[in-house]
Amino acid sequence: MTTSTRGAAKAPAVLVLEDGRIFRGRAYGAVGETFGEAVFSTGMTGYQETLTDPSYHRQVVVMTAPHVGNTGVNDEDPESGRIWVAGYVVRDPARLPSNWRSRRSLDDELVKQGVVGISGIDTRALTRHLRERGAMRVGIFSGEAWQGVRDEALLARVKEAPQMEGADLSAEVATKETYVVPAIGEKKFTVAAVDLGIKGMTPHRMAERGIEVHVLPATATAEDVYAVNPDGVFFSNGPGDPATADGPVAVMRAVLERRTPLFGICFGNQILGRALGFGTYKLKYGHRGINQPVQDRTTGKVEVTAHNHGFAVDAPLDRISETPFGRAEVSHVCLNDQVVEGLQLLDQPAFSVQYHPEAAAGPHDAAYLFDRFVTLMEAERA
Repeated sequence: MTTSTRGAAKAPAVLVLEDGRIFRGRAYGAVGETFGEAVFSTGMTGYQETLTDPSYHRQVVVMTAPHVGNTGVNDEDPESGRIWVAGYVVRDPARLPSNWRSRRSLDDELVKQGVVGISGIDTRALTRHLRERGAMRVGIFSGEAWQGVRDEALLARVKEAPQMEGADLSAEVATKETYVVPAIGEKKFTVAAVDLGIKGMTPHRMAERGIEVHVLPATATAEDVYAVNPDGVFFSNGPGDPATADGPVAVMRAVLERRTPLFGICFGNQILGRALGFGTYKLKYGHRGINQPVQDRTTGKVEVTAHNHGFAVDAPLDRISETPFGRAEVSHVCLNDQVVEGLQLLDQPAFSVQYHPEAAAGPHDAAYLFDRFVTLMEAERA
């Protein structure tokens, strides 16, 4: 990505999809060029958490909500230390933020962090296009440097950008050094959390339940995990293609061999799938937003959940599977398209879900999953 130092909101901008579809609008945020995978998010709120979610690394996010930025940017809601999206696409950006917690405008924050965006385009038409054709590479070009450049030349640059399939990105967004999130109140358990792109609210949710969380780099080994003497092991969300994550899969298998209570979310769910011997595949356009219906098949209850994933586990919905670590079943399923949304082992304490129970942003229907993890650790200790 290359950007200028200041984004002029009125500068012309053009969005070019790899299949040749073009949208013209105005610059939003920094001026320059950027490339990534075009995806859409259906959340009506929570744009600040979306922007700072490491799982969006190398993705250009299209907001389906037409009006974005009206609550500005605060210092409490970021899920990491920076914005991770490669680019940002909105229809009608707020002219002035209005919220008691706002410290600056979204436009100014995008400029400050060098995030190239585009506004004033028909995001509904773009979203329909991505639903029909699938997520694909995209480029955003804005400012004087791109005036007069032929569309064919811009399209050629888009096609030079890397694909998301085969992308190994977790280590690019994860912590480089281990850090500890202390338990809130009395410490009850110690958890080793493998950071594959973890959101800040996730260890906080565990800390609320008396868990001291040791957050380890994506490159952590099984020896690193067990050096903290954990009562449980957690594998986080993150970006990229799970087919490339051989290192985390090996660590996951080591944890399963020792029968340590295990919980994974999002990318962690895909890692568990691979560790059990299932395949993974790329979804046509993925699930992204805070309004996705999922059924917990272990209880029959339906919950509204927050998602951000473009890959899924290929596991059978209609039967229990035999794996190297015992019997496994699909515990959760998306009611929109029957995509696997969770796995659990029946012969040892391990489970995962494909969505985001930390609810940042999003509904709190899935908070019980952290309690389920605690229950596994309590049972193992007993």
